[in-house]
Amino acid sequence: MPDSSLSGGDVTLVVVVLAIALAALGFAAYLVKAVLAADQGTTKMREIAQAVQEGAAAYLRRQFRTLGVFAVIVFILLLLLPVHDGGWGTRLGRAIFFLVGAAFSAAVGFIGMTLATRGNVRVAQAARAGGYRPAFRIAYRTGGVVGMITVGLGLFGAALVLLLFDETAPIVLEGFGFGGALLAMFMRVGGGIFTKAADVGADLVGKVEAGIPEDDPRNAATIADNVGDNVGDCAGMAADLFESYAVTLVAALILGQVFFGAVGMVFPLLIAAIGVIASLVGILASNPGKNDSSGLAPINRGFFTSAAVSLVLVAAAAFTYLPSVGEVDNLSVSPQVLGFVSVLVGVVLAAAIQQLTGYFTETSRKPVKDVGRSSLTGPATVILSGMSLGLESAVYAALLIGGAVYGAFLIGGGAALYAVALAGCGLLTTAGVIVSMDTFGPVSDNAQGIAEMSGDLDDEAARVLTDLDAVGNTTKAITKGIAIATAVLAATALFGSYNAQIGVALEDAGDTLGDAFSLVNPNNIVGALIGAAVVFFFSGLAISAVSRAAGRVVFEVREQFRTKPGIMDYTERPDYSKVVDICTKDSLRELATPGLLAVLAPVAVGFGLGFGPLAAYLVGAIAAGTLMAVFLANSGGAWDNAKKMVEDGAYGGKGSEAHAATVIGDTVGDPFKDTAGPAINPLIKVMNLVALLIAPAVVGLTVGDDSNTTIRVAIALAAVVIIVVSVLVSKRRSVVVGGTATDSSGALTASAP
Repeated sequence: MPDSSLSGGDVTLVVVVLAIALAALGFAAYLVKAVLAADQGTTKMREIAQAVQEGAAAYLRRQFRTLGVFAVIVFILLLLLPVHDGGWGTRLGRAIFFLVGAAFSAAVGFIGMTLATRGNVRVAQAARAGGYRPAFRIAYRTGGVVGMITVGLGLFGAALVLLLFDETAPIVLEGFGFGGALLAMFMRVGGGIFTKAADVGADLVGKVEAGIPEDDPRNAATIADNVGDNVGDCAGMAADLFESYAVTLVAALILGQVFFGAVGMVFPLLIAAIGVIASLVGILASNPGKNDSSGLAPINRGFFTSAAVSLVLVAAAAFTYLPSVGEVDNLSVSPQVLGFVSVLVGVVLAAAIQQLTGYFTETSRKPVKDVGRSSLTGPATVILSGMSLGLESAVYAALLIGGAVYGAFLIGGGAALYAVALAGCGLLTTAGVIVSMDTFGPVSDNAQGIAEMSGDLDDEAARVLTDLDAVGNTTKAITKGIAIATAVLAATALFGSYNAQIGVALEDAGDTLGDAFSLVNPNNIVGALIGAAVVFFFSGLAISAVSRAAGRVVFEVREQFRTKPGIMDYTERPDYSKVVDICTKDSLRELATPGLLAVLAPVAVGFGLGFGPLAAYLVGAIAAGTLMAVFLANSGGAWDNAKKMVEDGAYGGKGSEAHAATVIGDTVGDPFKDTAGPAINPLIKVMNLVALLIAPAVVGLTVGDDSNTTIRVAIALAAVVIIVVSVLVSKRRSVVVGGTATDSSGALTASAP
């Protein structure tokens, strides 16, 4: 292996990277000041915004208390799991930086949510007072804060680990990446359940049954819906994109050490630092102009400006820092060319995914128009057209991602997996802009809700906020597509790290790999099937959780309409807090089962079947996860924007049968695009990281004395039992049907809450 110890020049570069990470946080502070300086609007608007702020903050505080228990347990387990090199100091560092990664992921989510709940009311007021351009600017700058915090904290954590631990940094970084990924998965699932339970309940009772507009203050679920946008789409997605950023860096540093030593570890940090500069430029370039053809024009301009800046700077870094000749066997090109072209592959993939996702989810494109037109024949055809669109788009996205992985493979030769990891880093050079695009969506959605609930909205301002919301739906879909592409590249690189870890562990045990990874091995086929099945099971659990929670919201809103007849003529006030409480309790209760499945399924396969089937398990999960995530995200995005088309006047407009059909389609798509789909991104990375962490223990128990078989089987059975019990408990939770709660067998249990 090349020399892995940092030289004096390398240390200086890492310190510069740390300074750039801090500069990103400083720019975020500047954007915070700019956003908070804007006018908050009328007293009524401020009151509504305050209610949303309080509900979102209360939910996240309760969620963090719940997740604190998981963090402590994992911290102890990481101390106990063996490492190849470094001893107890490395184990302790890995466990501590697991907590750091989790804390950074939580901080990104909490700060993003906090600012989003303050930016939304300012966007609404800007639309009233200044029109489209000021409203757009505030919404995008609110997202820019989250974007710069994401890249700043991710880069700071990775650089700090490398500076403190030098040669053993990759082992410690496993803990940092795992902390970010695990917390992000819980936040993504919990926030997704909350937001979609409220959204589905609000739409079904408010729009379809009561015939009142979205975000009408008479609907008891409206505050919960707006809270959900922030805890799901802002906090959850921000944490998700942070862990994508951190895990991609982790994978690149691990493989960089294997192939190129210290140089291979420092170069990904340089790419990430360049990404900070490029993201800053991209955010500033996203100001809307008078000649922009659509709301997406300034967003596209910012993205492509960021991509261009990053490519120019990466080319300079690659040909200045990397050696012209490599020591790796079968290296197809020089390290300099490998570094630059791999990053280029990632940037091109991001741009391609952006265009592909936009095509399938924008209101001005044929696919969404076709879904909207299908509303003339009822909700069944809306659902069928949306599902077929999602399935088709998943194929194209998978081919693009697969092409990028294969392109990196061809470039990398003997260091192919490092090239894949660098492609992931390249994709994330625009991470600050990508996160800004994502947060732009829920902030715009909330702004429209606050303005409508307050009643302080003229027709022109309403049009501005509707247009911003439609653009936000597309940007959210685009960022979900880019996030899954990042997840696949990171998971592929982590799979390479798993392979390297297995090789080292086998060498220590005095054994060889043999045919353990052979495709014709029946155990491996079983492992691949289980990996794909876990993705489907995880998605089903998340959607089922939304269904149960939404059922309780539907019942509660119906009951308030029934018992408080004055709600409809504004003489009585709905009890908003009751719906917020239902969503909070249900989402926190429901997130445990998917989380346990993600963490313990690899443990069961690894210790039960061996390290070969565990490798196949990861391949099956990556393949199925890619297709499932894109299918769910694009179907949901298309249904949502088809509904927006009809609400804008197409096919009869609001209140028509076509409108009711698209509302039902959007209702089906809500848990698709905002709960199950996005949660698959951290899922496949959590499972890869778990496999990486347990690899030495699995090899040690598999290759060692036969007496270890009992221990292996006991660990696997314990994991299976915990998963089964948690699923059974989840299935026994009540399902609301009409006004009666039933258990999973259909027997009456009690009156619904």
